[in-house]
Amino acid sequence: MSSPLAGLLESFFRRRLVEQRNASPATVESYRDGLRLLVRYVAKRTKREPCALDVVAFDRDTILDFLDQLERVRGNQPQTRNARLTAIRSFFRHVAASDPASLGIAQRVLAIPTKRTTSAPPRHLADEELAAMLNASDALTVQGRRDHALLLFLARTGARVSEAIGIDAADLHLEPPHQVLLHGKGRKQRRVPLAADLAQTLRALCLERGLGFDERRPVFIGEGGERLTRFGVTHLVRRAVKRATAEAPSLARMRVSPHLFRHTFAMQLLRARTDLVTIQAWLGHAQVATTHRYAEADVEMMRKSLKDANVTGAGSDRYQPTDDVLQILENIRNNVADRFPPTPENPAIPLIRRSRRHISKHDT
Repeated sequence: MSSPLAGLLESFFRRRLVEQRNASPATVESYRDGLRLLVRYVAKRTKREPCALDVVAFDRDTILDFLDQLERVRGNQPQTRNARLTAIRSFFRHVAASDPASLGIAQRVLAIPTKRTTSAPPRHLADEELAAMLNASDALTVQGRRDHALLLFLARTGARVSEAIGIDAADLHLEPPHQVLLHGKGRKQRRVPLAADLAQTLRALCLERGLGFDERRPVFIGEGGERLTRFGVTHLVRRAVKRATAEAPSLARMRVSPHLFRHTFAMQLLRARTDLVTIQAWLGHAQVATTHRYAEADVEMMRKSLKDANVTGAGSDRYQPTDDVLQILENIRNNVADRFPPTPENPAIPLIRRSRRHISKHDT
């Protein structure tokens, strides 16, 4: 008989994540969101209440269907799909260790592979698009002033969404030199400077809310007074996009997420000729290779480098094979479909056989 789900979930979050792994609040929140989506999906699929579910309901096929609907229905990218699968795998490793009766189910779930992803260059906002977003909020309302402060914070610091909504008033230092303490991934902290306009905006927001700068109270809150969530920020950004399209129509054709402000800030630093190591430290990247993706994405900088290098458009002579074997390989590359038509039984056989006959004739 399989164990109830509730006990395994509670021990997973309390013992495994918090006590054993000392996972950061952001990790706990991410895993919670992924498993909550899964539980709701399985409950709807089985027509049972979540409290009545057991591990048997979470078989491999059900997990695969859940991952597929993330992309098909919710419009998630493969990267998000893989992040949800990471949370599911972590939970089922705990299931395998805690509930021997569910070992078979856990092993089949753990064998689900991640989906291959395409590493596309980071997208970013153009200057006029960013300006339109920052001007979109209504400064006459409390919500509008909060929205503007948060968007400006994302745009001027390059902070992750979790870092932005995680700051308290005590993390701000609004006397010169202006700076903020960010709580990043893996419980890593870093201090980043604040631009003058951002420091002034944050000061006004804190004074309006009566926040003391030594208080452990959140700077960005929702309508109920609680700390703003990731979903709240996403909704906030969508609202700003709708307002900003009048000033920057190109925004209507873009997929604007809160993380896009981070990419935009990184590109601004890069174009200001800030070195990659400094950008890495500012953004809190564990590896400089992650930061290097922004250099690869900046086509304008590459084009300027090409101009500065005075590279001419003269091309080199076309490669000509100098050997019969190289001629065979060149013909395969240039016209494989015509010279070696595949067969329905095995497309590779004619290619291999004809090449071998040709090579062996010249070798003997």
